[in-house]
Amino acid sequence: MSLRSRLNLVIVQALIISLMLALTGRLFYLQVAAGFRYQDAALSIQSRDVVNPAIRGAIVDSSGIPLVMDRPGMVISADRSVLDKLPDKGVVVIARVAKLVGKTAANVYRTTRLCGELPAEQNAGCWKGTRFQPIPITRTATKEEALKVLENSELFPGISAQSVPVRSYPSMAGENGVHVLGYVSSVNESDLADTSKNYYREETIGKDGLELQYDQYLRGKAGIKTVIVDRKESVTKQAVSTQPISGFNLVTNLDARLQAATEKALQSSVLRAKSLGGRADGGAAIVMEVNSGKILALASYPTYDPNIWQVGLTQKQATNLFSESSGVPALNRPLQGMYAPASTFKSISAVAAINAGYNMNSSYKCPAKVLIGNREFANFETKSQGTINMKRAIAVSCDTIWYQIAYDEWVRDGGLFPKSGLNDYFFTAARGFGLGKTTGIDLPSEASGPLPDRAWKEAVYKENKDFYCNFKTRAKKSDLTPFLIEVARENCLDGNILRAGDAVNFSIGQGDTLMTPIQMAQVYAAIANGGTMYKPQVARAIIKSNGQVVKEFQPEVIATQTLSKKATKFLHEALRAVTTEGTAAGAFSGFPVAISGKTGTAEDKGRNKDGSAKADTAWFASFAPADNPKYAVVMVVSQGGFGSSISAVGARDIYAALYGVSGGKVDPAKEIFPNGVPTKLPKVDPKNAKLVKP
Repeated sequence: MSLRSRLNLVIVQALIISLMLALTGRLFYLQVAAGFRYQDAALSIQSRDVVNPAIRGAIVDSSGIPLVMDRPGMVISADRSVLDKLPDKGVVVIARVAKLVGKTAANVYRTTRLCGELPAEQNAGCWKGTRFQPIPITRTATKEEALKVLENSELFPGISAQSVPVRSYPSMAGENGVHVLGYVSSVNESDLADTSKNYYREETIGKDGLELQYDQYLRGKAGIKTVIVDRKESVTKQAVSTQPISGFNLVTNLDARLQAATEKALQSSVLRAKSLGGRADGGAAIVMEVNSGKILALASYPTYDPNIWQVGLTQKQATNLFSESSGVPALNRPLQGMYAPASTFKSISAVAAINAGYNMNSSYKCPAKVLIGNREFANFETKSQGTINMKRAIAVSCDTIWYQIAYDEWVRDGGLFPKSGLNDYFFTAARGFGLGKTTGIDLPSEASGPLPDRAWKEAVYKENKDFYCNFKTRAKKSDLTPFLIEVARENCLDGNILRAGDAVNFSIGQGDTLMTPIQMAQVYAAIANGGTMYKPQVARAIIKSNGQVVKEFQPEVIATQTLSKKATKFLHEALRAVTTEGTAAGAFSGFPVAISGKTGTAEDKGRNKDGSAKADTAWFASFAPADNPKYAVVMVVSQGGFGSSISAVGARDIYAALYGVSGGKVDPAKEIFPNGVPTKLPKVDPKNAKLVKP
């Protein structure tokens, strides 16, 4: 053998030895050094978690009355690991149990399928967990239905019945409260994607309202039983088991009786507007303590039964919740409804005028019309009020005074060519009251109406210029009205410029100005207390079942001195005149409590789904008692008509409940807060709570 051949052989041998050493080292690493890690990974592939839900904490009102609680419920469930082994995959059994509980077989079939087993368009209500978790068919089974399942196991293989905690809305005072309380439901894929939450696939969590906002406290900690399965998905052994830990209780600032009365007053106002020929497609009402920001009641209409999430949401119910034809019951109008504030905004305009140096004791002309540029801006019903002072102007809701003041200030600021360092008194006053941003209320999904100042005009113009300039080809056919076509033409030419018409419309709460009812409540509470802006707060405290306080929520001040003493004095007098000699005098005639407030009737240039023009929005924003304000009450009815005859009457009904007004007199025995809003935390015992009526 030549030297070269021997050298090649040595190289090959060395290579083989190196590969053997590398392979041996890798096997040692996998089997010894990293053995435990890969063993855990293998177990995780074969393991399945069965969730034992924790008892969820109760939500109670300020006196301890339960608004939401877990109650013992009877659930009938399906075990897919058993049903799938039947010759027909459980079809007959599903039909049998569906008939027993009064549901359709198709509905029960869908709710017992894993979401991945159904087409996306048919998986509403599908099961988001695993086959090893009992899949609820109904959570409201009767004892008789449960006994039939338990006593006839041969007819119901794979079907079980057991007692489990079910989320309940006891409605002890007749309250609904779904928009503030929220609801719970099973986790979905987007929930599971949030790794910071540590959700389990079969867990029930808060999805809206307080249930979502304070879920981390209410949820507790689920018990987990981990089982090991083989490749045939048969359980071989139990690996780990932990016990559930109950959630904490949430005490709110709400009062169940006042919440019920507010909901009733709002519904009555909507129905009154309908009876007068109005469309009245929804509304909102809020009661706030003016010196703390506590939300005492919050109502939205139309509403829906909160129990549908526990009974089982049908496809029809899911569609109805978001249907415009049904009024979009899922919409939380106090926080998400945005409406032109109309004349309720004049309180802010009064602050702007005072800051600009106008004398509120002087007299001003209130003609039927004012010519701004080449367009006439008319008073309500084109009626002249003569020469009046500003207090009277607020009381009778004169528009033309504000048109002239706003126009004059727009001119002083440079008109179409604004000066550097301009005053912008109207926008500055609105900004000071928090317009253009959310209030920060402790509820999810709060919206914020726009503050249509110069910066906003520029931003919207850049975003929509192409649409404005091609409006006739890009807009919906129903929107091609002469008015909207002209608006689009003007916006195409100079939509980024604050025109005189924008300024005068802003002064009376029209044009592009929009506010949510919760913003309005915050503004009028600040006017009532002399200029302090509080963050609206629903939660009062988090408490353990043994009474130990986990967290207490104190009033939070957002801003101070939003109006001067002069402005406070003027507004208190002017807003009181609204209910004694002005637009709301009829609604509060003979009412035994002194109310201060402002009506608003807002024009809406939009269109309904059927193409008809939208009717006016009815507002009433107020506080009481006039001489020492404690409560702010706001009501708005969309397409309700006149604020004076619709929302003002509804607000009066809320005040009547607050103060126990009966037969034109205050009955202290019926007053909801005879000693003021509770400051002491109540004892939370949902199972033994009783509603104490005044």
